[in-house]
Amino acid sequence: MRGIIKSGLFLLTILLLSHAIQAAPGDTLKALPSPMTCPQGLTFDGKYLWNVDRMSDMMYQIDPKDGSVLDSLTAPGYVPRGLTWDGKRLWCVDAEAELLYAINPKTEIVEKTIYCPVSRVGGLAWDGQYLWIAADRNEELHQISPEDGTTIKTIPSPTRNSTGLTFDGKYLWVADRYRNMIYMVMPDNGEVIVCFDAPGPHAWGLAWDGENLWNVDYQNDMIYKLVVDDGTKFVRTDEKVQEVEFILQARNFGPGTVKQLDAYIAIPHDLNNQELLGPVQYSPEPTDIIADKWNQKVAHFRFNDVGPLEFKQASMTASAKLYKNRYFVYPHRVGALSDIPKEITDLYLADDTKFSLQDPVIQKGVKAAVDDETNPYWIARKIYNYLIENMEYELAGGWNIAPTVLERGNGSCSEYSFVYIAMCRAAGLPARYAGSIVIRGDDASYDDVFHRWCEVYLPNFGWLPVDPSGGDKKWPADRANYFGYLNNRFLITTMGGGGSEYLEWGYNTNVQYTSKGKCKVEVEYFGEWSPLTVNEDGTVSSAAPDKACGDGK
Repeated sequence: MRGIIKSGLFLLTILLLSHAIQAAPGDTLKALPSPMTCPQGLTFDGKYLWNVDRMSDMMYQIDPKDGSVLDSLTAPGYVPRGLTWDGKRLWCVDAEAELLYAINPKTEIVEKTIYCPVSRVGGLAWDGQYLWIAADRNEELHQISPEDGTTIKTIPSPTRNSTGLTFDGKYLWVADRYRNMIYMVMPDNGEVIVCFDAPGPHAWGLAWDGENLWNVDYQNDMIYKLVVDDGTKFVRTDEKVQEVEFILQARNFGPGTVKQLDAYIAIPHDLNNQELLGPVQYSPEPTDIIADKWNQKVAHFRFNDVGPLEFKQASMTASAKLYKNRYFVYPHRVGALSDIPKEITDLYLADDTKFSLQDPVIQKGVKAAVDDETNPYWIARKIYNYLIENMEYELAGGWNIAPTVLERGNGSCSEYSFVYIAMCRAAGLPARYAGSIVIRGDDASYDDVFHRWCEVYLPNFGWLPVDPSGGDKKWPADRANYFGYLNNRFLITTMGGGGSEYLEWGYNTNVQYTSKGKCKVEVEYFGEWSPLTVNEDGTVSSAAPDKACGDGK
């Protein structure tokens, strides 16, 4: 029996109109109360939203303008979850019966029933010809025939816990209720292109209205209209205020004399992921501040006549706000390689000793990864995927050249970076590296390992962080988190395109020296992190005891 529910809940409708300057993908444009208390599947019929509720076993037609319930239908099963619209009928999946039902909303007649090929289905979508299903605790998304449920295609699920599902005409959108994220997914291979936080605590059904994405939350019983693509390039969240003392120590064990020891420490500056709270401090004061050919500034310390058993130390202290950065790159918005400025290509397409762009191993790898691809985004992404599939992370010491690393199939983060940069440049895409000091676990921590990753230049967008060693993960969502995402654990000190006259092929620091007689010189460098507290007057103070270890560490 059809009943029209006129709930007083619509009076509680919340309109959250985002300011244009603040809007970003995932932001809420409108929030409406769901008709009942256990909302799950969500779809759009061209004019109205439909929401299926697991507790009441009903499907509700909702006015997206104000959330008022216009109509309702009895669900065909007792545990309804996914819901989608095929242009004429509502499709509903029942988790208990493991059946898919096609319902004519005008007649309330179930016109077709097919078996569902997987259990625990939560999400249901229609792509214009076939149904798609997403199942909780299932590693795949399935495209199936609406005639009999035959599987047409199977692609990897972004995570193991996919719930909501919808199709926007080009991409699938998938919700994960455990990670509480929403993912934009390529329907041909399952790659996650864009992801953002869900608006509520328990993301479930998704719907696409032709322009915007909608998400219903199972816990707070709200339906959200979301921003998808408003031109925002990135957002920064989860501010962390930290101080790091970077210490370089050099000891001459003799018996000869180090005639001249030049120590270089890379100087951080404001970037998308970091905002310095004041000038960098040094001890002792540097001999001078200089810049290399990549315009990387370094503090230069010179020590003369360092005798046997003598010890020298130089340090840099920086305080900064660190942020998580999530970038939003839609491939169709990226320009052509020919759109890249000449000053970028001149610097960041150049060959160098560790790249060896013309080496047959690099050329063969580029051909296998890129083939005839011309979109800069997909060139970068396909090379990223190629390294994930053909290399394994191994911190074994030493930095070999890119062809050697690629051929043997393993390497450190630096070696991954050399290979990725070499392959991108060989494909015509500018690339460089970023080096950092890293917060290791606790905010008050010690780092002597550090981390390096890459950046690629995308026309109409700019520089995008890409971490091919970090992205070597199983789940597409985790791989996406290292292609256009930075955590708030990093203070970037170094931006480089290759060998530097001061830092050479290193980052953070480097030491060069001349000696007379037999000398054994040991160099050590590390970062000591301390969390800071921002006071009401805007000043900062230490939130932890002084952890600088000096010579006695």
